[in-house]
Amino acid sequence: MNITEVLHIVDELVKKKTGDHLDDLQKSIITGLCNKKTYDQIASEFGYESANYIGDESRKLFKILSEELGEEINKSNFCWTIERVINSQLTNFGNTNINYCPNCELANHPLINNQETKVKFSHHDLTLAPQIIKFYNRETELKILYNYIFKQNIRLISVLGLSGIGKTYLVKRFVDLNLDNFEVIIWKSLKYPESLDLLIDDILNICKIQIKPNINNKLDQLFTLFKEKRCLIILDDVQNIFIKGDFAGKYKPEYQNYQDFLTRITETEYQSNLILISQEQCDQMCCLDEELYPIKCLNLSGFDDKEILNNIGLKDEDSWLNLVNLYEGNPFYLKCIANSIKNIYDGNVAEFLAENQNNCGTGILPVNQINLPVIPTQIQTNLQLLFNRLSPIEQQIVIKLSNSDQLLSREDLKEKLDLSSTDLINSLESLQQRYLVTKIKEDKIMFKLSPVFREYVKNLMIN
Repeated sequence: MNITEVLHIVDELVKKKTGDHLDDLQKSIITGLCNKKTYDQIASEFGYESANYIGDESRKLFKILSEELGEEINKSNFCWTIERVINSQLTNFGNTNINYCPNCELANHPLINNQETKVKFSHHDLTLAPQIIKFYNRETELKILYNYIFKQNIRLISVLGLSGIGKTYLVKRFVDLNLDNFEVIIWKSLKYPESLDLLIDDILNICKIQIKPNINNKLDQLFTLFKEKRCLIILDDVQNIFIKGDFAGKYKPEYQNYQDFLTRITETEYQSNLILISQEQCDQMCCLDEELYPIKCLNLSGFDDKEILNNIGLKDEDSWLNLVNLYEGNPFYLKCIANSIKNIYDGNVAEFLAENQNNCGTGILPVNQINLPVIPTQIQTNLQLLFNRLSPIEQQIVIKLSNSDQLLSREDLKEKLDLSSTDLINSLESLQQRYLVTKIKEDKIMFKLSPVFREYVKNLMIN
């Protein structure tokens, strides 16, 4: 589609919501966004003095479109969201196979532009999948998932990261964008895990397949389904089938056959894909070579863009990026602390940051931040669950790291904790697989604890 057609479609949406057509400024904003311009560039190109004014008017337009379409739209997801909605919902505009924005990353998306690649689904069950209210700037990660599945045919994919970082939302957005490209899509949650036998029963029942009596026959039926149909199976909260109090990714005895199942996934040829969403890597992801097996890990980190705080009632926009950095760009952390700032500081971010400054001295390799992260109750509950999952040696290590004003090396930890090399190496590796410890390369390798988790552990030890 060209810009004229884009403007026509958005104009219809705005007119339906407000009764008015797009004004010249709104047309300029849409044109700029479709050409991937910044607010500064849009302001300069179209003769407006202030980029802040462009930003304010953009957010008003996004609010109108969000209310009309029933989902959150912002600068980061504008092109992706409008493109998907047009292709999947807006049939009243007379063309459901259109490419919304010629300069978007999805402009040449073959599964959107080539009708022959689309397949008619037979069984979709997304009952347990979340409804997306806000989706932040994860276009790069969406493109990676697309390449893994549609270009490389990676059969087993793990989406990994800290709790609250956005793993589930990322996968759900990918599913929303690709609904028509799978015959079978089934979303299963392992928050309260079921046996592999029951999981396979559920999948076969959803697909109306007569179930055979024993687990081996059921597995044969499942893999026949994977070969005959294009299936996408999502397993969320996979960490719940792993042992609490042991190293990351170790299966509970009652779920040990999941390991055999996932191994078979990597060894069998078929046209389907399995996505695991987890806070911990499973054994297959740690031990198998990605160059030799059809597996990939997508590790999610936090955001470094203050736009994640748009439209949630905070003040002092100049301080937002400091708040984002302090809470590691984690959407869940930021949502919790934003509520506290609104309730206690009337939304004044600068006042909150100033009141919680850390005046402690720092050493050669400072660990303390300019500000100390305050840990609201909701985050404490989340981190308590995470701390309880650690092995005893991992707990010793994070306590020692939290009490140190400087980064610690492997030698420092071994000496201070009197650990064997085996215990230390296994524990540090496990903590990295949980996304709690980061390796820092200086003159020698140092280890840094996640700042929010560090503050939580310090408070836990004091209490």
